[in-house]
This record gives sequence, structure tokens and C-alpha cells, in this order.
Amino acid sequence: MTDELLSVVVRKRELQAEGIVALELVDPSGKALPAFEAGAHIDLHLGDDLIRQYSLCNDPADTSAYRVGILRDPNSRGGSVAVHDRLHEGTELQISAPRNLFPLSEAAQRSILIGGGIGITPMIAMAYALHTAGKAFELHYCGRSRTTCAFVDDLAASAFASQVHFHFDDEQDGGSIDLDSAFEGADDSTHMYTCGPNGFMEWVMQSARDKGFVEDHIHKEFFQVEVETGGEAFEVYAELSDVTVTVQPDESIAQALNRAGMKIKVSCEQGTCGTCLCDVNEGIPDHRDVFLTDEEKEDNDQMLICCSRAKTPRLVLDL
Repeated sequence: MTDELLSVVVRKRELQAEGIVALELVDPSGKALPAFEAGAHIDLHLGDDLIRQYSLCNDPADTSAYRVGILRDPNSRGGSVAVHDRLHEGTELQISAPRNLFPLSEAAQRSILIGGGIGITPMIAMAYALHTAGKAFELHYCGRSRTTCAFVDDLAASAFASQVHFHFDDEQDGGSIDLDSAFEGADDSTHMYTCGPNGFMEWVMQSARDKGFVEDHIHKEFFQVEVETGGEAFEVYAELSDVTVTVQPDESIAQALNRAGMKIKVSCEQGTCGTCLCDVNEGIPDHRDVFLTDEEKEDNDQMLICCSRAKTPRLVLDL
């Protein structure tokens, strides 16, 4: 559960909108960074075991830098505040190599990208990739106003600007997106991608279902969820490490294992990123994540130990 880290430096920091900074991260020696695919994210290691994921929003064809856009969240658990307060031009930090849990489908003949607020970031990289590949797509950017939305000027000046549609609540000709129009003409070869606030995403996904999209043509990425906490204590046996712990009602499996001396890597701590995914050898998990699909949860052979718990008195994990 360990990954090699990359050392980078902040080459450029700019305020993109109210409360949103864009950072360009480069290799200190000027080398190209590892290649990535549209939809990928990186982990920023922000100190004191504080690790958070942010989507890459630059053209995947350009690996001279990674670009991320980060909102200072008033409900931050520490990540966005640390970025805004600590990361300035010239600051060095460590990051993970890119990982992609939100990939574009190669089978899609048409892609509809719908981003809400800072959820636009992975959509930007997707738009670059689809444009380069000559694929049909539309990018819909939804937000309260231009002043609160990042990368508006970049998208308006992009080579695919004609395929970008802005929907700002405070503009007379903008307002909330008309999903009936956005999904017009969608067929069995059309895929839809969405990222943004939870309520926004649920609305978009349900609208897609109502329009006849099948589940595997609806792609989503959550960046923050409300995690159900608490429950009865239960036992976990980490079989490979021969470690047994009792997970208390007020702690996660990962926390209990760390308390017992194991080094369990977690990032989001909300069941969204998949960093702590492990195999279940015995027992039935109580899945509380949004990373696994419903079908994967029904198999009960994997779980995310940052947030999920147990339905049985004992779990045996492949750790």
C-alpha cells in the first residue's frame, strides 16, 4: 500500500476566482512529469499525514507541468486551507504519481461533460483529450457566477470554445442548465460525466437515468461526501500481518490498525478515492463509501477501510 512519491515545486500560483487558486507544479530539475490520462488526480502531501486528492486540469498531452485548481472550503478538514496558506511559488512538496479513477470511456461516440463549481477541473482535462482525439463532446460549466468560477477565461479562449457552454445562476441568459437540452440527441453510444457538489451530481445523474442512460454510461466523481459514522465495535484480523484489533465505535478500521502499529495509507478518509481499498477474506462489510459500485458492494470481497465498517462481529482482511 505504498507508492513512490514525486518531488515537485510550485512554479506558478494564481487566484483564478473568489477563493480558488490554480497551481502549476513542475519537476525541480525541469524534467517531464509522468504521463496521465484525462480524469486523473494526484495526492498532495501537505504535512502531518495530511494527504488530499486534486484532479489534474491541464492538457494531458503536456507533461511539463501539472495544474490543479483548489477551492478554499470553509468546511475544510485541513487540506484546502493548507494549500491556500502554505503553497506559494517556489514551495517544494511531494505528490503521488497520477491515478485515474474517473477515466473516459473509449467506447463513447459522444461525451457530455457536466461540471458544477470546482468540479469542472477533471472535465477540463477531458475536454482537451476529446478535442485532440476528434471525438464529439460538449462541456457544460455550471456555477453561481463568473466571479466564483475558475478557468472561465481559459475555456472561453480554448481551441474547443465552441463546445463549451456556461450556465451561471446570476446571468439573465444563463441560469441553471437545461438538462433536457443538454441530453438532446443522446443515444446508446453517448456517455455522461459529472463532478461537483453532491446534490448537483445526484440531480444530473437522475436526469440522465430519466433520459434513458444506463448506469455504465453515467460516470461520476465525488470530491466530498457526508460519511456515516459510528456503530458497534467489531474485530478485524489483518491476516498477512497477523494483527488483530478491536475497532471501537468512534474509530475507523484504518485508525484501529494504525493504532496497532500497522502503516495504513489513507487519503480522502471519506470513501471517495480508493486509496485504502483492500480484499475481504471473511465476514461481511458494512459499505459506507461511494467508490465501489453497487455490484462490487454486493460481492463483499473488497472494502474501503477509511469509512466502512462490519455487519458481522469479525472481518478478516488481506492486509
